[in-house]
Amino acid sequence: MHAEEILWFTRLLNHLFAGPVNKFLAALYIHVENAAEPIPNYIAMQVLVALIIVAVFVFLRTRLSMDRPGQLQHIFEVATEFVRDQSHEIIGHHGPEFVPMVLTLGIFILFSNLIGLVPSLLSPTANIQVTLGCAMVAFTYYHFQGARRQGPIQYLKHFGGPVWWLAPLMFPIEIVSHLGRPMSLSVRLFANIFAGDLIFLIFFGLVPLGVPMVFLGLHTFVSFLQAYIFMLLTMVYLAGAVAEEH
Repeated sequence: MHAEEILWFTRLLNHLFAGPVNKFLAALYIHVENAAEPIPNYIAMQVLVALIIVAVFVFLRTRLSMDRPGQLQHIFEVATEFVRDQSHEIIGHHGPEFVPMVLTLGIFILFSNLIGLVPSLLSPTANIQVTLGCAMVAFTYYHFQGARRQGPIQYLKHFGGPVWWLAPLMFPIEIVSHLGRPMSLSVRLFANIFAGDLIFLIFFGLVPLGVPMVFLGLHTFVSFLQAYIFMLLTMVYLAGAVAEEH
């Protein structure tokens, strides 16, 4: 499937919401070349992922049980406990308070990575705009938490380094380092998912059976790995932002 081909779900969203979307974009002075289809594939796929996640958790909520937890409940309990343990180890004793945000990012990225394995759908994380958006959410969140916990002035001071006379050198280095983090997060995720989707589609076109299943399994593994790496790095950045010694 060519990356520019309009997917069925994208067509559905455009059919239902093209009018309101065009009015909203016009209010922001954003020009759309094709007014009949203002919603691109990567936006539509994010909407679909969000709907799937909501449906999964609504289904899970109706079947929560302390006495006889189901398999789906076990999976999410294990995932939550794993992220909580990781946050406690990396960030410290107050790490678990950041679990809801970090885990939400991880679940969204994981579902976005995996949805491309479904025929007629694409992974939104194979688009740099989506991965950059996720990276900017993590970037904004850890800076907000650092400023909230330490105070804006004290948080800015730690960019100057441990001693005042190094501040003129350390401050610009730290700023550049932090600004590079969203690019690093977004490019790593985008490159891995885009390459996985492309390799699978190429081999599926050449050899319809057998060989593509190997890449299907590899892509599934990479999807989980990249979601974990994104969460892990977000926790590392949070640790540096809220650490008391800073």
